[in-house]
Amino acid sequence: MTLHADALALLEGWRAPNDGQEALRRRYVDHLRSHPDGLSRGCRPGHVTASTLVVNEAGDAVLLTLHAKAGQWFQLGGHCEPADETLAGAALREAAEESGLGGLALDPEPVQLSEHAVPFCGPDAPGGPVHHLDVRFLAVAPDGAGHAVSEESLDVRWWPADALPDPQDDLVELVALSRARRRAAGRGVPPSTSR
Repeated sequence: MTLHADALALLEGWRAPNDGQEALRRRYVDHLRSHPDGLSRGCRPGHVTASTLVVNEAGDAVLLTLHAKAGQWFQLGGHCEPADETLAGAALREAAEESGLGGLALDPEPVQLSEHAVPFCGPDAPGGPVHHLDVRFLAVAPDGAGHAVSEESLDVRWWPADALPDPQDDLVELVALSRARRRAAGRGVPPSTSR
């Protein structure tokens, strides 16, 4: 199975947690059906990307990267590469590369979809800035694992899940959906006090 076929099958079968996410799921599926290159950074004006929210074992802290180009704190992630065989595998590879963490336990089902313009990624592309159709996963880091800062980041740091450094709505929703996923799986995540 190709990466494109894997991503399409994954998104066709994914049960979105709310109406907004369902609308995005349909948008992503339509994009992949009409763009055989829909996961390639060369697909303009938009392409599918993969990212991961890394949490600690207790689920009360998240590992975020201060993105060098955007100057904001985000989950770990980025573009799919030709060697990637699955979308979940691309998300895991990106998380490991950007954090230096080994032994991440990745949930292979997406947690959230997020479509957003990326002004620094091909601003002169036809139709304006490139849009990332991001598919976001959840991974648990082993207790005591040390992380590192990659060349794509200014910093990588653990933050309390209820005290994010840059509480954009999108990131707050990702953390909330991830906590709900862990609670549903019986992983005893403390209730969130963030909005």
